[in-house]
This record gives sequence, C-alpha cells and structure tokens, in this order.
Amino acid sequence: MKLPEQEPTLLLVDDEATNLQVLRQILQDDYRLLYAKDGEKALELAQNHSVDLILLDIMMPAMTGYDVCRKLKALPHTAPVPVIFVTALADVKDEAEGFDVGAVDYITKPVSPPIVRARVRTHLSLVDAAELRRSRLQVIQTLGQAAEYKDNETGMHVIRMSYYARQLALAAGYSEGQAEDLLNAAPMHDVGKIGIPDAILQKPGKLDEAEWNVMRSHAEIGAAIIGEHASGLLKMARMIALTHHEKWDGSGYPKGLKGEEIPHEGRIVAIADVFDALTSVRPYKRAWTVEEAIEAMRRDSGKHFDPQLLELFIANLPAMLEIKEQWREP
Repeated sequence: MKLPEQEPTLLLVDDEATNLQVLRQILQDDYRLLYAKDGEKALELAQNHSVDLILLDIMMPAMTGYDVCRKLKALPHTAPVPVIFVTALADVKDEAEGFDVGAVDYITKPVSPPIVRARVRTHLSLVDAAELRRSRLQVIQTLGQAAEYKDNETGMHVIRMSYYARQLALAAGYSEGQAEDLLNAAPMHDVGKIGIPDAILQKPGKLDEAEWNVMRSHAEIGAAIIGEHASGLLKMARMIALTHHEKWDGSGYPKGLKGEEIPHEGRIVAIADVFDALTSVRPYKRAWTVEEAIEAMRRDSGKHFDPQLLELFIANLPAMLEIKEQWREP
C-alpha cells in the first residue's frame, strides 16, 4: 500500500486574527497549518514542531517580525527554515531590512491569494532541491569514505585530498561553484577499491605483477560503480575515478592518456591524491615529510604530473598545509 505524502507544515504568525483567517482560507487545502499571534509563541512552535516554511507579520506587539526572524536564524534547528514576511509595510527600506534579517521573500498586504500560493510553492520547492542536493552529496561522500576505510583506518585521506583539489582548482581559475563541485566529486576517486581483495589492498609490502594488475583495475571498477551520467556531479566523479591514475607522459592507467588528453579535473586530483598518500602512513610505508614529498613530486613534473598544475600546488603550499592540519589523523 502506498503511504500518502505528508503535507508540508506552515507556521502563520500575525497578531490580527482576521489576517490569520485570510491566510488560512488561502492555504488550508494544501498544507498543514500552525498559528501564532505573537513572536514568543512563534518561536516556541518553530522549535517544537517540524516546520517547513514561516509566513511572518512584521508589526506585532512586544516582539516585531524582524526580531522573531533574527532569533529564528540564530538557532541551528530553525535557521534553515525559509521565512516570508507578510506585511502592510510597503516601503523599500522595510523590504530591504526584511531581507537583511534573513527572510527569503516579502509579500505586502492586502495579499493576493494566487501570489501567496505561488510564493509558498516556489520556496518549498527550493528547500526540496537543496535537501536533495545535500542527500546526494552525503551518498557520494559516504561511498568515497567506504572505499578509504578498506586501506585507511580513519578515512581522513578522502577529506584532505578533496580539499587539496578544491584549493588547487581555485588557484587554476575555477569559479567557486566549479571548485565546490570538484570538492564533492573527488571523494569518489577510489571508490573502485571496494572491488579489490583486502589481501592485495592491505598487503604490507610491494605487490607483484599479478597483484598490480588487480590493483590497477580499481579505476575502471570505480567508473562502473558510479555509472554513466549525462551531466552533473556524478559525471565528474566518474571521470575522476577513471582518470586520476593517468600520467602526463602517457605511462599511467587505465587508458594510457597523455598530456591534455587527461581531463583537467583528473590531473588536479592526481596531484592532491599523491601528495596526501606520500605524507600519510600506509601499510607499506611511513609518512614522508612535506619536504620529501614535494621533492619527489618535482622529480615527476612532466612525467606523472601536469607541470603547470604542480607549480600552482607548490605555490599554494601554505594553504595546503592548513588543510592538512585541519584534517589531521586523530
């Protein structure tokens, strides 16, 4: 049996009963409604109920709508809840103050029913979209950490290298949004390790040729796990999983891509991944010092790494070391 979808809950706040009645008539058919006639009651209801959106009057006794909104945005539980001011104040400065204190929209009285319904519907859909994106990112990060836990006790590697990649992307000219996408796709780079036997992944010594062939397959296993996607974060994640072991001189795997044949994000993640691997303890090695790691990576400039990106990484080393310290092993 299909369960009915739960109606979103709206909190209506106004000191005038007639105004609450008007909003009730407009919204009662589509939403579950809670009512408050003052700011104190509004804060109590918002904290004790799962509220999806708040319609808030401004001119109220004791506590104005501006004060209520400030308090809502200061509390972790209620800060994400969108607030729409519904008020007779129509001056531009009043509207500006409403946005300054954290409201997402501003409706003037007397209200138009179609406008109220449309604004509420729009902001609820934005909340749904943001929650969906957060959920997708959590799935990506969890899968990435699941792979890391197979050969890294804390899983901190996946966090550090993702932030290294973001920092390098910004230095290379990526926009904030593009760099954030890379930050969130990079945790999937080694998801294919889920398909590698523990005896190989955790071997405390060098792998033989047969074992290396199995280990190298994790790039294609990872791409297969993520799957084909036309666009977006998962498309980037698949590309990174498949190409972060390619090398600038063409000696990498799985395709032997060379130079700019390697996607730019794959080249960035290669640097971030190797730097963190070198400076971290592994079953087969001690943690190298930062100086040792940079010296070794410089020797591989133009062989393993894109020379320009490696120099950018080194130029931004102070920021990288801050990340390393922030996400150090516990």
